[in-house]
Amino acid sequence: MFIGDLLIAHGLVSPADVAAALELQRTQGGRLGDILVSAGKLNPTALETVVRNAPAGPTTLADTGLSLLDLLNLVLKTMYSSGHETTAAICDIVKLSHRIVQLVFDAAVERKLIEVLGSAGVRATDLRYSLTERGKQWALEAFSKSQYVGPAPVPLEMYRERVMMQAIANARVDRAGVERAFEGLAISPSFTLQIGPAINSGKSILLYGPPGNGKTTVAERIGAVFPDVIYIPYAFEVEGQIVKVFDAGVHVSLLQPGQPMRSAALRREDFDLRWIPCRRPFIVAGGELTLEMLDLSYNEAAKFYEAPLHVKALGGIFTIDDFGRQLVSPEALLNRWIVPLERRVDYLKLHTGKSFQVPFDELVIFSTNLSPQDLMDPAFLRRIPYKMLVGAPSPAEYKQIFHTLAARSGLQLGDEHIDYIITALRDRAGMPLASYQPKFIIDQLKSTCKFAGIPLQFRPELISMALGNLAVKDDSAIMPPTAAKSKAA
Repeated sequence: MFIGDLLIAHGLVSPADVAAALELQRTQGGRLGDILVSAGKLNPTALETVVRNAPAGPTTLADTGLSLLDLLNLVLKTMYSSGHETTAAICDIVKLSHRIVQLVFDAAVERKLIEVLGSAGVRATDLRYSLTERGKQWALEAFSKSQYVGPAPVPLEMYRERVMMQAIANARVDRAGVERAFEGLAISPSFTLQIGPAINSGKSILLYGPPGNGKTTVAERIGAVFPDVIYIPYAFEVEGQIVKVFDAGVHVSLLQPGQPMRSAALRREDFDLRWIPCRRPFIVAGGELTLEMLDLSYNEAAKFYEAPLHVKALGGIFTIDDFGRQLVSPEALLNRWIVPLERRVDYLKLHTGKSFQVPFDELVIFSTNLSPQDLMDPAFLRRIPYKMLVGAPSPAEYKQIFHTLAARSGLQLGDEHIDYIITALRDRAGMPLASYQPKFIIDQLKSTCKFAGIPLQFRPELISMALGNLAVKDDSAIMPPTAAKSKAA
C-alpha cells in the first residue's frame, strides 16, 4: 500500500511532492512520509492521522482473524497454482506481510508440506520453497473445497467494524462542497439547500420528475460530493466461506497499478494489505436489476461467492435508475428492502442455509420518471425521508444551460436564438422544455454542419432540422415561417 497514493488521495500533498520525495528516497533512503515531513510538504499530525485511520497490519497469525488451517490452505493453493517459491512472491498475492507468510511457511515445513530448496538471493534469509508430495495432495484437497486463490479474506466481524467506522453518515459535506459538486449545472439555490441535508443524512433519496431533466446527472454529482477515502476488502470470510467484495469495475482504487506494493510504503507492516483504499463507491443499477442480484452469487465450480451490488456499494451510493422499469416489480424490490432501509442492516444467506448480517450503510437513490404514488404505498414512502422533484427548467435556467453548452462548443448564440427555440417547442408544438434539449440540439447542429462542411453556427433551417428530430408531431409548428410556406407550396 503506497503512503504516497493515500496522501495524494487525501489532498495532503501533490503528485509532484511525492515524485520528489521518491527520488530522495532512492538516493538517500528513509521512509517516504518522513521525507515529506522533513521537506515541509506534509504536516506530521496529518501523516499520523492517515496511518492511524488505515487498517492496521496483523503482526501475529491470530491478528489475521483466520485460522492456521485457512492460511495453510490459501498459501499452499497459491504455491500450487502460481509456481512461486519465495515468501515475497506469495506475499504479493495473498496480501499478507512477510512475517505472517513466513509463520505459515514455518508451520508448513513442520508438517512436511513444503521444503526448503535453497537461497533465493544474496541474503541467506531469502529462501526458496517447494511443495512436497504431501503438500501437493493437501493443496488439491483444499481446491476441492474452494478454488479461491488471491488476497486473504478478512473475517466478517472485522469487515462489519470497518464499514461502521467509515459510515457514509459520518462524512460531513458542507454547502460549499455541494456547490462545487454541482458546478456547471443549472440548479436553484433552494435545490442546493434541499439536497445538502439529504446527502449528509446517509439515508435514502427519491428523485422524481419528467424524463430528460437530469435526475441521473444529479445522482452522479451526489457521488462526486464525497472526497474522502474508505477501505474495501478484497474478500471476507464467513462460516468458512469466502465472499469477494472488491470489484475493479465499480470500485475506484487509489493505488497506482503496476508497481511493486512494497517499494514506496511507509512502515509496510503498519498496513493490512487485504484492504484497498478507494473512493466511496457509486454504483448504478438500471432496468437489468433483479432480486437475485441482491443476493450472494455462488459459483458452483469455484466454490466461493461474489458479493451482491448493494454490498459492494457499502460506504457509498447505490442508485436505482429508472425505478419502476426493472425486471423485478417495484413492490418486490421495496419489500426486499423494507428492513435494510429502516434498520440499516441486511441479511444474506449462504448455500448451506446459514444466514449472516451485514450493515446496510449506503445512500440509496431511487430515480424515476413515474409518479411515486403509483410505485409505492404510503408506508414505504415514509421510509424514504428525502423526496425531491427534478422538474423542467424555467426559461431562465434553459437559457443558462444553452449558453454554458454553447460556450464549451465554441458556438456563438444570442438570447434571440434560444427564444426562438423556446417558442417553437413550448408555444407552437406544445412540447415541454427539458434540460436535455440544449445538448441534443447543439449535437444535432454539430453533426449537420460537419456533414455540410460549414462552420458550426445557428441558422433557422439548421435549427428546424434539429427540432424535427425531437419527435415533434407537427413539424410545421417548429419550422421557420419561410420554410413552412415553401413546404406548403
